[in-house]
Amino acid sequence: MPWFERPFLAVLRHEYSRAMRFTEDETAEVMPAAPAAPCQLYVHVPFCEVLCPFCSFHRVRYNPSKTGRYFEALRREIRLYHEKGFRFSDVYVGGGTPTVDADELIATLELVRSLSPVRAVSIETNPNHLDPDDLRRYRDAGVTRLSVGVQSFDDGLLAGMDRLEKYGSGEMIRSRLAAVQGIFPTLNVDMIFNLPGQTLAMLEHDLDVLQALRADQVSFYPLMTAPTARHKMEKSMGLSDPALRHPMYERILQRLLGEYQASSAWCFSRNQGMFDEYIIDQNDYVGVGSGAFSYVGGAYYSTTFSLNHYCRRIEGGQSGITQRRPVGVREQMRYDYLVRLFGGELRRDYIERRYGKAFWLRLAPELLAMRTIGATRHDADAIRLTQRGMYCWVLMMAEFFNSVNSVREQMREHIRAELETWNEEAKVPVAAIGRTPAREVGR
Repeated sequence: MPWFERPFLAVLRHEYSRAMRFTEDETAEVMPAAPAAPCQLYVHVPFCEVLCPFCSFHRVRYNPSKTGRYFEALRREIRLYHEKGFRFSDVYVGGGTPTVDADELIATLELVRSLSPVRAVSIETNPNHLDPDDLRRYRDAGVTRLSVGVQSFDDGLLAGMDRLEKYGSGEMIRSRLAAVQGIFPTLNVDMIFNLPGQTLAMLEHDLDVLQALRADQVSFYPLMTAPTARHKMEKSMGLSDPALRHPMYERILQRLLGEYQASSAWCFSRNQGMFDEYIIDQNDYVGVGSGAFSYVGGAYYSTTFSLNHYCRRIEGGQSGITQRRPVGVREQMRYDYLVRLFGGELRRDYIERRYGKAFWLRLAPELLAMRTIGATRHDADAIRLTQRGMYCWVLMMAEFFNSVNSVREQMREHIRAELETWNEEAKVPVAAIGRTPAREVGR
């Protein structure tokens, strides 16, 4: 573990523990004003056929009888934003597993593209949904990037994550990925490092498979879980070793950089300009769907985590937003510093236009600290990350998302009875989960 990591994490946890806190007096039921320029749209589809124990996202079991109402509410909310003057340049659909219902997802994408000048669309999926015929339908509906949640190709780790029986062995997943390459401009493979029980040799094997596949893009996340999900994972897999986090990340950089370019500190792309889901070059983004967050006009917004309440609000002509948190100027500066440097650089002309000299004065302690530990260098045109800085930013973003996951967990606690009822009604036997037919793998 680097000498700076322990005190660095202590500071981050203190700072980010408050990052996404919504308080009662900050609740709001009004939509933000539309920004002048098109922004990114995040669409949340919370349905999963089976709930993975390590996942901290807002998700429920897939229930076909209720899915249609939710997607119709999504499309109504998207129309509502359009009526308020919002336009969207990029679309990211996450979950959950957005591809549980191809027809509903395609209808939603077609609506967005009919209303806005969309240039890129990214959707998430799981390995059991890599059916080439369905993927071509998504491509024809405008999808430019498919992100597949693989996590690891090690069968032991997949079994511990309760994914081996659901999605197949590492070799089966590798074959499915190979069979669908070329359908989209970008095929992204989502991986996790520093999993409980994961060794450097297991990581090397994952990197061997990825390099043999020649995937367009690889996202390698550190393990990030909220407290409850962490406890569940510890029961099935044990504890991760924090001392391995840095050597694992260094090995990822050694193996991938050169063949790939760093789109962000944890996303690696073969070509420049490939779409990455993390917002690094836009001031605003809108989240639609139950449990989605937005950042617009210097404020955070959250939609209700209750799926029933969400549908009722939208059907009544309201947005899904139920909470708002204003963000002060200094916090906006810190947000830009965090998010834009995550993509590798923060341009000086952007700082000047947005904040002027106040940026350098108000963030002087952070700027000095990062230069002192060798995380950033200050060039004439931009602040840029060093290789050490890339690891620092992985830690920073992980702590930021851990704070978001904790908020999700608290929000879900308020609707526990609804979630338990929904999940029990929608329980799907593992044997019934759709898989890519064997005959499709060789296409």
